[in-house]
Amino acid sequence: MRPIGALSTTVFLASVVICCCFAVNSVADGVTVEEAKVLRDEVHEMFYHGFDGYMKHAFPLDELRPLSCGGEDSLGGYALTLIDSLDTLALLGDDEQFSYAVEWIGKNLRFDINKTISVFETTIRVLGGLLSAHLIASDYATGMRVPSYENQLLYLAEDLGRRMLPAFETPTGIPFGSVNLLLGVDENESKITSTAGGGTLTLEFGILSRLTNNPVFEQVTKNAVRGLWARRSKLNLVGAHINVFTGEWTQKEAGIGTSIDSFYEYLLKAYLLFGDEEYLFIFQEAYQAAMRHLFADPWYVEVNMDSAAIVWPLFNSLQAFWPGLQVLAGDVDPAIRTHDAFFSVWKRYGFTPEGFNLATLSVQHGQKSYPLRPELIESTYWLYKATRDHRYLDAGRDIVASLQYGARCPCGYCHISDVEDHKQEDHMESFFLAETVKYLWLLFDLAVGGDNLVENGPYKYVFSTEGHLLPASPQISLVREHCSYYGAYCNTSGLRQDSYASDMSGRSSKVNGTRILGEWGPSRLQRPQTSQWRTSNSGLIKGFCRGLTHGQKFGITYINSMDAPKEKEPEQHKETAPSENHPVALFSEMNLADSSLERKENVSSQLPSNVELKSDTPQSK
Repeated sequence: MRPIGALSTTVFLASVVICCCFAVNSVADGVTVEEAKVLRDEVHEMFYHGFDGYMKHAFPLDELRPLSCGGEDSLGGYALTLIDSLDTLALLGDDEQFSYAVEWIGKNLRFDINKTISVFETTIRVLGGLLSAHLIASDYATGMRVPSYENQLLYLAEDLGRRMLPAFETPTGIPFGSVNLLLGVDENESKITSTAGGGTLTLEFGILSRLTNNPVFEQVTKNAVRGLWARRSKLNLVGAHINVFTGEWTQKEAGIGTSIDSFYEYLLKAYLLFGDEEYLFIFQEAYQAAMRHLFADPWYVEVNMDSAAIVWPLFNSLQAFWPGLQVLAGDVDPAIRTHDAFFSVWKRYGFTPEGFNLATLSVQHGQKSYPLRPELIESTYWLYKATRDHRYLDAGRDIVASLQYGARCPCGYCHISDVEDHKQEDHMESFFLAETVKYLWLLFDLAVGGDNLVENGPYKYVFSTEGHLLPASPQISLVREHCSYYGAYCNTSGLRQDSYASDMSGRSSKVNGTRILGEWGPSRLQRPQTSQWRTSNSGLIKGFCRGLTHGQKFGITYINSMDAPKEKEPEQHKETAPSENHPVALFSEMNLADSSLERKENVSSQLPSNVELKSDTPQSK
């Protein structure tokens, strides 16, 4: 780990002070099964308080004004909240409302409108909402098949995707931040975009390619990720904003929060959903760098991407997704510590402010609001799913109480404009119904048995960054593909599209006291036992060459740099006996390089496997 300077020392001391002063104590009589049922039903009512308020007072406008009981068009004027809520309706088993919404959208929604929209927000909220609902409404296995449905949502999704393609026509492949749905990119459109805005499109566009048999959607979003990663610093860090024409970073602060957060998230999730090892290797390197340079245990700071000098000792609310991502990566111990720290801020104010200064232990000036964000709740759900520690149910109970007493208003739930005085603001983001109450409901439903589409449905699901349910169905999640010899590109256009058995073994190892499926590195890439394997949309299957670096394998290197650091080959480690665990759907063992923690370097994951995960001993505050 880098030497700790004066500012780093301040952050460290602040971490000690705040964790001591505001640590969450375990409740002796924690949430029981019966109380979990009551809380689940309360969250169910919370959803319908917001949803019914929207449908009565705002629909078909985009979003609800819950204080004045009105509506507003905030994104594109196409019933945003209804689209964003579709798979939550399905998850709650509301056949009537789900069918009505699917039919209404199919008949009334159009995208040939003269509107300039955010590529990022429209992708994660609208495109993701349409695709998730299509996959549910068209599949008898989900139990929510709509009899009258004839792929109308998929046709709308394809039309929307095509209308966003002009945004990707840049020299770097990184898309513009905005595009006009009718006219394309305006000549005066800003050439500056965020890393998250350019790198958080792969899941939705990748699914669109698989459902339409048109590879262009997946190709442009993968090129965008490559364009960002090729311009990383020699520390394997990326900045917050970049010029899509020159490839120059215009904001070099690296972090895991604002403007960067979901770039990390979609690297791992694109691998989990599609089985594309390129995303896994990039995530592996990016995660190592984040833990080495951004982690001031248990907090995360923002640093200069070139020097790793700390520029912001700040917790911002978007960082709160990170412990949940760490659970998916199998790195549970630091996730537990970080969640404890983040939740201590919620306990202090009743909500998490957009920014909390770790040096002054106070709300950051100008960042006092809480816009009903779901990230802390998302991580709470994943940590409970991994550990079954009841303190996460206690945390969920506290969050429900805060929302009910502080954010509930006549027709829905209000933004909190200041977490110190709990002043309400007349706005309810669509993601409150798409994510915030969804993760709360899943948390408590899991505690009483988890008999729902996610926990007990026909597929494993990956959640998009908007909380949309993306199934690992055979149509979406292809078996990991590689050639019968390393370093080859195989033309598969004439091959049968049959699957072969996975070469992953069921062996297990440990990372930070966590059981994860066995190793997988270059030496584990076995030759297929048959010449019949699935094909990708491009008709090519990429092989792997022993001894090559990730950059050599995938043609990714530094821009204008001839001395990129060499990458270490993963080391093999002895396996340890598994301990008693609880089942968790999606996990990967990652290279974790922070010297303050015991970390291992082999990588392993296989999405369809029901990987078991739990800390060796029960965790307590």
